[in-house]
Amino acid sequence: MGHLLEISNLKISTPRGKNLVPLLDKVSLNVPKGQCLGIVGESGCGKSITATSLLQQLPYPLRVTEGTTAFDSFQHGKVDLLTLPSKKMRNIRGREIAMIFQEPMTSLDPIFTIQQQMFEALQFHFPRMSHKEMLDKCLSMLVKVNIPRPEQTLSSYPHQLSGGQLQRIMIAIALMNDPRLLIADEPTTALDVTIQMQILDLMNELKESNDAAVLMITHDLGVIAETSQHVAVFYAGHIVEEAPVMELFHHPQHPYTKGLLKSISSLSGDSNLLYAIPGIVPPGGSWDAHCRFAARCEYASEKCLKDVPALTEVASGHLCRCFLHRQEVEA
Repeated sequence: MGHLLEISNLKISTPRGKNLVPLLDKVSLNVPKGQCLGIVGESGCGKSITATSLLQQLPYPLRVTEGTTAFDSFQHGKVDLLTLPSKKMRNIRGREIAMIFQEPMTSLDPIFTIQQQMFEALQFHFPRMSHKEMLDKCLSMLVKVNIPRPEQTLSSYPHQLSGGQLQRIMIAIALMNDPRLLIADEPTTALDVTIQMQILDLMNELKESNDAAVLMITHDLGVIAETSQHVAVFYAGHIVEEAPVMELFHHPQHPYTKGLLKSISSLSGDSNLLYAIPGIVPPGGSWDAHCRFAARCEYASEKCLKDVPALTEVASGHLCRCFLHRQEVEA
C-alpha cells in the first residue's frame, strides 16, 4: 500500500528576538492510503501545528524552517505542501485535504446560516454547480452524518444547534468534496460520551466508504484505539514512539507512553487514585540538549541528561526514542 502523504524532518520555529526557537523538531511521518494515522500527546507538544503547517495555515509568527512533504494530489501529482504556490494550495485545501477543527462554534460563522456556509464550501471548488445540485448535496451529507430534520438544520444559525450537531456539520463540510486526506484535530473535544462514540463510528464509516486517509490528532488514547491503525506519540516537539496501534497498546516501550497508558488503566484499578505523570511538559523552545522527558522519567540515567536519544527501531515497525532500548544519539 502506497503513502498518500509523507512528511520528512519537519521543523517549525518562532522568532524570539533575533533567534528562531524550534517548537517542532525533525518530525517524519507517513500516512498510508485508506488508513488512519493517530497522533497523540499532551497539549503543547506540537500536534496541531503539524497539521496546520500542511495546509499553509500556521498562525503568525510561526514558520516552517526545515523539512519537506510529498502529497499525492490527483490534480497536480506529487507536490510539497510546504512550498506549493498559493493558487495550487487553494485548489487542494478543502477539496483534496480537509480539516475538522477543535471548536465548531468558532469555526462556523455565527452570522450565516448552515446552508450558506455549506454552499460556500461547494461554490469555491465547483463554481458551475446549480442551486438545486448544491442543495441536494448538502441535504445528502447531513443525512450521512445523521442530522435530524436536515431541511430545518440548513436554515438554522450555529447558535441554534447543539455542540454535537455542529461537530457533525463540520464533518459534513469537510467530507462534502470527497477529500483524499481528512485531518481531524480533537474532533470529539467537549462532547458527551454518547456523541463521541457516534462521531468516531461515523468517521470510520465515511473513511471506508470514501477510501480516504485520516490524520487523527488527539490527547485521548481511547479515540486512537477506536480509529487508528498506526500511532505516533508526540512529546515536547518531537516523536518519542511510533508503532501499529495494537503493538503500542500491548507493548509500549517509551516511559512516557507507559505513563499515558497507566493513567488510563488506573481508572479501572482497585485504587481510588488517578495516576498522573509527575512534572509538566517543558515549554516550546526551552529544550536542553538531552532527553526531553528526563526530568519526569523514573528511569533517567546520567546519559539521558547529556545526550538526545535517536528514534530507532526496537521491533519490526516499532520506533522508540529512549536509551533504555538503544544507545544511538541523535545527530
